[in-house]
Amino acid sequence: MGRPACPADNQQAVDQSSFWDGSDTNWDAHRIGWAIAGGCTALTLIISAVSVLKHCRNYTNRTEQRQILRILYMPPVYAVVSFLSYRFFRSYTYYSLVEVAYEAVTLSAFLLLLIEYVALTAHGHAAENAISRKDKRPLPIPFCCWRYRPTKAYFMYTVKWSVLQYVVVRPAVSVAGIVTEYYGLLCPSGPYSIYYAEVYLEAVDFVSITIALYGLFIFYGLTHAELAGRRPLAKFLAIKLIVMFTFYQSFVFSALEGRVIKATEYWTETNIADGLTALTICIEMVFFAAFMMWAYTWQEYVPKDGAGHTSIWRPLWDSVNYSDFVTEIAGSLKFYIDYLRGRPGTHGVRQVDTLGNPKPNFGEAFGFESTLPQSARYGRCVPLSPGDWKS
Repeated sequence: MGRPACPADNQQAVDQSSFWDGSDTNWDAHRIGWAIAGGCTALTLIISAVSVLKHCRNYTNRTEQRQILRILYMPPVYAVVSFLSYRFFRSYTYYSLVEVAYEAVTLSAFLLLLIEYVALTAHGHAAENAISRKDKRPLPIPFCCWRYRPTKAYFMYTVKWSVLQYVVVRPAVSVAGIVTEYYGLLCPSGPYSIYYAEVYLEAVDFVSITIALYGLFIFYGLTHAELAGRRPLAKFLAIKLIVMFTFYQSFVFSALEGRVIKATEYWTETNIADGLTALTICIEMVFFAAFMMWAYTWQEYVPKDGAGHTSIWRPLWDSVNYSDFVTEIAGSLKFYIDYLRGRPGTHGVRQVDTLGNPKPNFGEAFGFESTLPQSARYGRCVPLSPGDWKS
């Protein structure tokens, strides 16, 4: 039995290649949608540009604001890519795969931003002091039958990696999708089939984002008291609602294919469903850009001493320089390698050893500092405290 045929997404011969058709604009439904998508995209860019530039001109907290800038890029990225996917509808699949890849960046930036907030609330601006006050507690649903201890050395490394893995997996899934689509092996508009890559890529993406969101929920539940006053829920919803809206409306429009949505001379049913998805995203991003301007306000970073504005170039470079992501991911991998090798300080709770040196703490886990004792870094055996043996 051979591989089933994948239904074609596009008409073969007929296309509308230009907005202007000679001397007549010819305002049909497609061109009206084209104008609306373009206008909303431009408005989203203006709102987001104002918010980004305000943060750049008041760049007084680098560790927080570089993450905020990355999050603020989400509405314009989605709007521009959606407009291009509406305009060049025959290549919609390629654009949609690029678009969703940026979601991984925003989720990772959001976690690192929350960590910065927690660090500021603890004694001495040390995040490990906030975590050290936490007791053993159950995991969120559906694993609430198990309990976790936040003071374990490996706990925060696990939370961090649960989110940061998505910034590796999601772009890889998008690249694989682009390659398989090019060779006709993706079949995004057809029924799920083991003979096409769509079912496998969707499964990998579903597992990866589920783990990332679960890690965020654990961290938020653990530190919600420290995050009070920083609008953490609004900040999270500004990101997650974009993902939810884009996913569910795409599902709805796809379900309407062949029922409410019918093919025309120019477009297949899939073209129309994809176009409606892209158009609604362009419209929605106007509101999300305004929502993010409020949730991630620049006003709390305005210098209180009347100092002048900062240059915009350093903040912009920081926001597109993802070396901190690489450092965080590499640091987590190194910890787990050391954990498997049984290196000192990787098991048990975080506390001071018998030589008076601090074991790996929350700050180390997230790359804020490096306080491993020199003997541990160079492989020397360090005696463990009685508390470690009990754990």
